Amino acid sequence: MAKSFRCRLFGAVFQALAMIVVGISTGSPEAALADTIDHARRYAECMALARRSPEEAFETATAWAGLGGGDAAQHCAAAALMGLKLYADAAARFESVAQHTKGEAKLKAELLAQAAQAWLLNNSPERANDVLTAALKLRPEEPELLIDRATARAALKLYGEAAEDLTRAIAIDPSRADAFAFRASAHRYLNQLDKAAADADRALAIDRRHAAARLERGIIRRLAGDDAGARQDWLDVLRSSPGTPAADAAASNLETMDVKSK
Repeated sequence: MAKSFRCRLFGAVFQALAMIVVGISTGSPEAALADTIDHARRYAECMALARRSPEEAFETATAWAGLGGGDAAQHCAAAALMGLKLYADAAARFESVAQHTKGEAKLKAELLAQAAQAWLLNNSPERANDVLTAALKLRPEEPELLIDRATARAALKLYGEAAEDLTRAIAIDPSRADAFAFRASAHRYLNQLDKAAADADRALAIDRRHAAARLERGIIRRLAGDDAGARQDWLDVLRSSPGTPAADAAASNLETMDVKSK
C-alpha cells in the first residue's frame, strides 16, 4: 500500500481540531482561571501558531498549561511537537491527553488516531497499530479508524489483515472511494489482481478523479500486461493531480516503464 494512498497520515494532522477544544478544556484541574482566560480563543490561537511556528507554539502551550490550559494546552503542545518532527514525543503526548481527558469516547478515539499518525511518521507502525486497535474499542464502527489501521497494518506487510479492515470500513460506508482504492492495493500485494482491479474500478466509479485509485489501476494494468491502459491512467493522474504524491508516483512509474521498454 503506497504512502501516497494515505497521505492524510503524512499531511494535515491538525484538521478539525478546533471542534474538540471544549471537550479537551473542560475538567482541567486548573479550571479556576477559566473565568479570566478565554481558553477556546487561546486554543485556536495556539493551534494556528503550531502550524506557523511550532517552536513558539510549544513555548506558548507550556506557559498556558501553567495557567489552567489543561488538556487543550497539552494538545497544542503535541501539535507543536508534530510540527517540530519530534514524532515520538508528540505521539506520547497525544496518548496522554487521550488517557486523561474527561471527554467522551469519540474525542478519546480521535486523540488516539492522532497519536497513531505520529507513530507512523516515527516509522513505528506496530505502535500505531496498537493505538488504533485501542481507538477502535472505543469506536468500533468508525470507518476512518479502520482505514487508518489498515494503513498501519500494510506498513507491517499484514496485507490480509489490512484488507479485512478495509472490508469492514466499506461495509459501514460503501461510498468511501479511498477504502476501495486502499483495498485494491492490499489485494495487489496479496497477488489477487482480479479483486484489486475490481476495487480500483469501484473506487473510480464513486469518484472518477480519485488520484490514488487511478494510480493503483495503472499499476494493476501494468502487472496484467496492459501497458497502454497503465500509461493512460498515469497520464490522467499527472494532468488531474499535479504536484501530489500520486502524481510523483505516476511519473516514476511512467519513467520505469519507458526505460524497460527501450
